[in-house]
Amino acid sequence: MVPAMTKPAKSKTKSKSKTKRPPRGMSRADIQTFFERLRDQNPEPEGELHYRNPYTLLVAVVLSAQATDAGVNKATKPLFKIADTPEKMLALGEDKVRDYIKSIGLYRNKAKNVIGLSQMLFDRHNSVVPRDRAALEALPGVGRKTANVVLNIAFGEPTMAVDTHIFRIGNRTGLAPGKTPREVEDRLVKVIPEEFMLHAHHWLILHGRYVCKARAPECPTCVVNDVCRYKDKIL
Repeated sequence: MVPAMTKPAKSKTKSKSKTKRPPRGMSRADIQTFFERLRDQNPEPEGELHYRNPYTLLVAVVLSAQATDAGVNKATKPLFKIADTPEKMLALGEDKVRDYIKSIGLYRNKAKNVIGLSQMLFDRHNSVVPRDRAALEALPGVGRKTANVVLNIAFGEPTMAVDTHIFRIGNRTGLAPGKTPREVEDRLVKVIPEEFMLHAHHWLILHGRYVCKARAPECPTCVVNDVCRYKDKIL
């Protein structure tokens, strides 16, 4: 007896993903225009963290992780009056440092890092903040972003410290799309004209903080809205 023929089962095909595509990248001409306008708007941009010297800058940046600049400034104003060198910070001690910065998130671990990096600067670098990425990143609490900030502000190096604001702008505008902060950093360094690199970090942070905001970007008043590739911008 011949067995009855059965229809082959239909193969299941996966539905196409509906994830949003990243915006089309900017042209070289648009990138030039983008930074010319940010420069014209603010020729000499400055960071908003308060500091007295490269050492206090380093400490302030370490404390700024997952905290606002305003909150850090409030805590470091009295701290830096009495401890603006590694030796003075070590003499103050971890417990007292913790008391000064307890209004900042993760203050216990940050106090430990401040004392740790101060000790390492004293032991290995004669209490001088090194102008070297590897040496900076070897310090407790210092990662690539912190090292980039210190190299840029304290030593005038054309580095790019990618925080949440710059990561957002790089992807949203099409300036430098990337899945990770390092990808965005590498692309920004590659596409930004050399004449803008020294201040590019500050221009982008300030633009992201006050104009190209996460939830409600102020597109109508944005000076680069015509070269931006953000698909959902409202003009």
